[in-house]
Amino acid sequence: MEISIWTILLASGLTAVVTGLGAFPFLFVKSFSRWWLSIFQAAAAGLMLGASHNLVQEGVHLDPYRTFAGLLLGLALIVLANHFINRRADIDLGELDGGDARKALLVLGIMTAHSFAEGIGVGVSFGGGEKLGLFITAAIAIHNIPEGLAISLVMVPKGTKPWKAALWSIFTSLPQPLMAVPAFLFVVIFQPWLPMGLGLAAGAMIWMVFAELIPDAYEGGASGAEIGIAVTLAFAALLAFQEFVLVF
Repeated sequence: MEISIWTILLASGLTAVVTGLGAFPFLFVKSFSRWWLSIFQAAAAGLMLGASHNLVQEGVHLDPYRTFAGLLLGLALIVLANHFINRRADIDLGELDGGDARKALLVLGIMTAHSFAEGIGVGVSFGGGEKLGLFITAAIAIHNIPEGLAISLVMVPKGTKPWKAALWSIFTSLPQPLMAVPAFLFVVIFQPWLPMGLGLAAGAMIWMVFAELIPDAYEGGASGAEIGIAVTLAFAALLAFQEFVLVF
């Protein structure tokens, strides 16, 4: 099959839509105790930490120096974004407001930035042939489900409806089809920026984990040991999930 722009759009659009599946478990759960809120925050932290590990690993494989620069840039940008958002007292995000809306907005921003790098990854991979492109697309699509779950873990327990969380998750992945086509057409130009984009997203995620999600987890009543278990299990589950995709 000849690779066309429509093939790239269809493949990258699929990776975006699949992100919404992360909200699926919340269709069956209607209420949450404070303890479960803590565990959900810890699980979201573990998923984001696992995603960060994956991004850094891939970036270092491509170009360690640009990945390192991306990490520092991602840290600087998320700190600046947090400072800017904290100066606004009227933040409203659907059913969320105040501190909940601020945290959700940061998570959505990080995941959206992350998607730019993934979109470039899809386009660049198709530049290497149809088989490689389809494989990378499938891997990113499956990888996006836990990312959608991480978004939902932050939003749904605080009052956002699951279908809205699914739409927000898909929204964060829209840069994937937007970036995949130009990256495919200009693979030589876009490929050098991929490791920096991966590092940028990872740096922002790591800050979010330790500055927001884990401190929030301690406020809900779960013990340090329980939070540590939730973070570790979520981290391990994401890596195992990705390994399963790569093997099969």
